[in-house]
Amino acid sequence: MGDDWKRQLDRIHEGLVRRDDPAEWVTEADAVEASYRYPNLLLRGPVFGLAVQEPADAPRWRVLTEVTCGRPQEARDSLNSHLWFQAKDDTDDPEVRRELLAAVALLEREPVDEVRAAGSRYRVIRGDEFARGGDDGLEPPRPTDPEPAKRSWEFTPDARPSELGMPLDPGREQGLMTGALKLALRDFSYSGTGFPDGMLRDSVSAVRTHPEVALLPVAFCVVERLDGRWRPRSALVPTPHDARRVLNDGLTDFWPRMTGLDERGRAAYARAAERFRAAERADEVRVGDEMFRVCRIERMVRCGADGPEGPRPSDTDSHPPERIHPPMAADGTIDYS
Repeated sequence: MGDDWKRQLDRIHEGLVRRDDPAEWVTEADAVEASYRYPNLLLRGPVFGLAVQEPADAPRWRVLTEVTCGRPQEARDSLNSHLWFQAKDDTDDPEVRRELLAAVALLEREPVDEVRAAGSRYRVIRGDEFARGGDDGLEPPRPTDPEPAKRSWEFTPDARPSELGMPLDPGREQGLMTGALKLALRDFSYSGTGFPDGMLRDSVSAVRTHPEVALLPVAFCVVERLDGRWRPRSALVPTPHDARRVLNDGLTDFWPRMTGLDERGRAAYARAAERFRAAERADEVRVGDEMFRVCRIERMVRCGADGPEGPRPSDTDSHPPERIHPPMAADGTIDYS
């Protein structure tokens, strides 16, 4: 560890001592234990979202949408919609509306990753998503991970990761173990034969061009053990119980319907869901040979001199730019024809 790393960790440690917060120390102890039980960082792949730099907040960037898209174009489409609805609902000024709609028109034609409109900079940002692994598989939630104040098993479709509005500030102190992780991730790049040469080159280049690391809030998802490997079975959600609720809903409704299970199979899933709910804070359930687990997911965004990293040349898209919303005039009239 270099002297710069040691100085930064010493500063974080001094801050913890100065605050003398018992809850923080318990969280740190929990993180230390997890680092021994789940020492391996397992990359799940890139994720994309949007960030904005407002005039009054520059040079700081803030997260505008959840960083959960699987492809850059999905995030560009989100930016297209965000700017279109700004033009529709958030201004009565024709000049501001023209500026917003010009950015929308550009996003309809070209796969651009940054636009300026109404005084703000908008950027498609790229992150990496990873889980921790150990001898017994992927890391489940920790005892100190936050839970909702009121836990319910009722279906709620709007539980999303909680990074909206957070600053992408690599220097923000977040605890000793988190600080150590950020410092270790500064030199992280892809390796191994499972990645195309372009992805390997871009990853090495990103360490140089975007050397700092900002961590997004921890999220959770449901994974399934299948053929010796873990695969995701849900989107990211903000708390362990949100993921438990997704798992319960999957067992009782979604997965039997999607896979066309017979009556015996549906009954087995229903019994497993009942056992899972009765345990209240369980993070794993088996149905025959299938194993499902609530998994803890972490995400990082690289940052450089001009802010967060955007998509890399080797990141691929599933569809080209396209028109998403009907044309709008500078006076706000929408052409639905």
